[in-house]
Amino acid sequence: MNNNLPVAKDEGTWVVDRYGPGNRLHPDEPGRTAPSVLDLAALVRIITHWRWLILSAVILGIAAAVIITLLTTPMYRAKVTLEVNPPSVEILDENTRDRGIAQSNWDFVATQVGLLASRSVAERAAQDLNLANNPEFVGTGGDPSTRLNIAASRVAGGLRVRAPDQGQLIEFTYESESPQLAAQVANAIAEAFINSNLQRRYEASAYARTFLERQIAKTRGDLERSERQLVSYAQAQGIINTASGDSGAPGSDANSLQGQSLVALNDALATATARRVAAEGAYRAASAAGATTEVTEGSQHLRQARAALEAEYQEKRTMMKPEHPEMLSLRSRIDELGRQISRETSQVTSARVNSLAAEYRAAVAAERALQGRVAALKGSVLDLRGRSIQYTILQRDVDTNRALYDALLQRYKEVGVAGGIGAAPISIVDRAEPPGGPFKPNLPLNLAFGLGLGLIGGVGAAVGLEFVNDTIKSRDDVRNKLGLACLGAVPKTVGKTSFVDDLRDPGSMVSEAYSAVVAALRFSTDSGVPKALLVTSARPSEGKSSSALALAQNFSRRGKKVLLIDGDLRKPTFKTASEKTGLTQLLTNEDSVGNHIVQTQYENLWLLPCGPLPPNPADLLSTNRFQHVLREASSHFDLVIIDAPPTLGLADAPLLSAVTGNVMFVIEAGKTRTSAAREAIERIESSGAHIIGATLTKATESGGYGYKNYGYGYGYGYGKVGTKQNEIQMIPQGSDS
Repeated sequence: MNNNLPVAKDEGTWVVDRYGPGNRLHPDEPGRTAPSVLDLAALVRIITHWRWLILSAVILGIAAAVIITLLTTPMYRAKVTLEVNPPSVEILDENTRDRGIAQSNWDFVATQVGLLASRSVAERAAQDLNLANNPEFVGTGGDPSTRLNIAASRVAGGLRVRAPDQGQLIEFTYESESPQLAAQVANAIAEAFINSNLQRRYEASAYARTFLERQIAKTRGDLERSERQLVSYAQAQGIINTASGDSGAPGSDANSLQGQSLVALNDALATATARRVAAEGAYRAASAAGATTEVTEGSQHLRQARAALEAEYQEKRTMMKPEHPEMLSLRSRIDELGRQISRETSQVTSARVNSLAAEYRAAVAAERALQGRVAALKGSVLDLRGRSIQYTILQRDVDTNRALYDALLQRYKEVGVAGGIGAAPISIVDRAEPPGGPFKPNLPLNLAFGLGLGLIGGVGAAVGLEFVNDTIKSRDDVRNKLGLACLGAVPKTVGKTSFVDDLRDPGSMVSEAYSAVVAALRFSTDSGVPKALLVTSARPSEGKSSSALALAQNFSRRGKKVLLIDGDLRKPTFKTASEKTGLTQLLTNEDSVGNHIVQTQYENLWLLPCGPLPPNPADLLSTNRFQHVLREASSHFDLVIIDAPPTLGLADAPLLSAVTGNVMFVIEAGKTRTSAAREAIERIESSGAHIIGATLTKATESGGYGYKNYGYGYGYGYGKVGTKQNEIQMIPQGSDS
C-alpha cells in the first residue's frame, strides 16, 4: 500500500489525502487536520534528545535543595488543642432545631478561630511573657511601645490556626527557633485567648448592668410621676375605682361606685319587672275565670248534697212524673242548694280577685320606682364615663411604666447572674510541650521538591528550547510541520568509517536506511520510481549530495542503469580530471550526453559531472538546453538522479525542478528550521514540480535499521563522500553539501 500521502496547505491547516499520489495538502479537503505538534511521542523524543539538560536540571534542583536545607535555620513547632463549648440556643421550631443548632455551633467555632488569630491575643500573650524585654526575641533597640509591637508581630507571625472541618476542637501551632520558647508562647496564647474571652464577657455584662441601672432609674421616676398624676386627678374628679387585682379592666364603669349601684339596681329592676308580670298574669286570669272555676271547702258539702238529691230525683223520675208532689219537693230542694253554692262561690272569687289586684298594683309601683332610680344612675354613670377618659389615660401610663420597670428589673437580675464566670466556653485539652525535633528544614521533602522542580524545570526548558529552536527533527515533524511524506530517516554516524564505506556495506545502518528510502520511492508515483529525480535541500550541508550518491548506488546495485548528474554549478561535489566534459559544456553546445558522462567504479552507475564553473549558472539553466539534455539522458538510462544546489537564495533548484518534475527534499535533522524548509518547498512547488517526499538525514530519533539487532538506536554520522580518490571517480570538493 502506498504510504506517501499527497497533501495541500490551507491557511496553516494541514489535511491528508490518502488516495492520490504526491504528498501535499489540498485546500478543498475539510475536516482533516494533522496531529498536534506536542504529543506523547514528541515529548518522549524531546526528553530523550535533551536528557542531559533535564538530568542537569534535576541535579541542580537536588543540589539547591541540599544547600537550602543546610542554610535554613531549624524551626520548632509546638501545638495546643482547645475545646470550644458553644452556648446553647433554644429553637422553638422542631423542624429546624438540628439545623439551627449546627449552624450556630459552626458560626461560634469559626468566630473563635478568627479571635484566636487576632492581634489582640498575640499582644496579650507577649505582655504575659514579657517578650518586649527579651533581647533575644525583639532585640535591644526602640522604646517599650515599639518593642511590644515587634513582639506582638512576631507572635502573630509564628501562629498558625487551623479551623476544624467538624467537631469543636481547635488546633493551633506556634513556630520558633527555640523549642522551649515555642511551647511557652503557644501556652501563653491559649491562656491569653481564654482570659480575653472571659474579659469580653465580663465587660459586656458590666456595660449591660450599667445601662440597665440608668434605664431602671429613669423608668422608676416615670412610674412615680405617673402614679402621682393618676391619684391627683382621681381626687379632683371624685373618681373612686373599686377594682382590685385583676377583677376588671382599669377605669371601666363597673369599677366605680355609680357603676356598681347601677348594676345592682338594674338587677333589682329586672326582678321587680318579673314579679309585676307574674302578678298581672294571675290577676287577669282570676278576673276572667270568675266563680265558675273557684271551689271552696264550704261549697264542697253543698255540691255533694245537691249531687245526692240530683241522683235521687233521677231515680224516682222513672216511677213518678215531675208534677208529683214528691218530685216537686226534690226539685225545690235541689234549686235551693244551687243558690247556696252560687253565693258561696261569688264571695270566694271576689276576695281572690281583690287580693291579686293588690299584689299587681304593688309590683307596678315597685317597678316604676326602680326605673326612675336606674334612669338617674345612668346619667350619673355616663357623666362619670366622660370624666374617666383622662383617668384611663393616666392609668394606662401607670401600667406601662410599671411593666417596663418590672421587665428592666428582671433583666438586671438576669445580667447579674450571667455576669459570673459560669461554664467556660473555651478550655485547653492539650497543652504545648517542647518539640523533640525541628519540623523545618525537612530534608526528604526538600529533596523531593528539588527533584520535582528540577524535573519540571528541565522538561520545561527542553520543551521551550525545542519550540524556540523550531527545526525539523523527526519523521512526525516532516509530516506535521511540512505536510510531506517522510521517505526515510538516515541515522547520524559517529564511527571512523567513511560514508562510502557505510554504503559499500549492505548491512550498515546507513545502507539500510537508504534501502528503505529506495523502497519508498517505488511507491511514490503511480508508475513507480520516477524516470528523473531531483535531490535538493533548503540550505547547504544537509546531506543532499550524499543522499543522491546513496540512491544512485542503491538503484545501480539492483540492476538499474543510473545516471547521476551533478547539477550544482556553483559548488559541485563530483568532478573529473577533464575540464572539457560536464554539464556546463553540454548546456553551451549541442554535444551528445554520451560524450560527457563517465563510468564509475560502481556497476551500472554513470556520472555527469558539473564541469567548469560558469559565471552565470542561472542563465545557463534558464535555457531549454537542460530539458533536451534530460530527455536524452532519460532515453538511455533507467533512472536519472540530479544533485541540485540548495533552494534558498538561488534560482538554480527551482529551474532544475521545473524541468525534472519530481523532487526529493533532503532535510538535516535538528538543523533545518521549519520556516526555511517551508519557504524552500513553496519555491519548488511554485515552479510546477512535484515533491514526492522528504528524507531526514543525520537523524537522532529513536528507532533503528538492520536485520542483526532489530530496533537498536541511532548513533551514527556521515563521513566524506569519496574521501579516497582511487576508490571512486566522484571526488568531493571540501565538505559534504
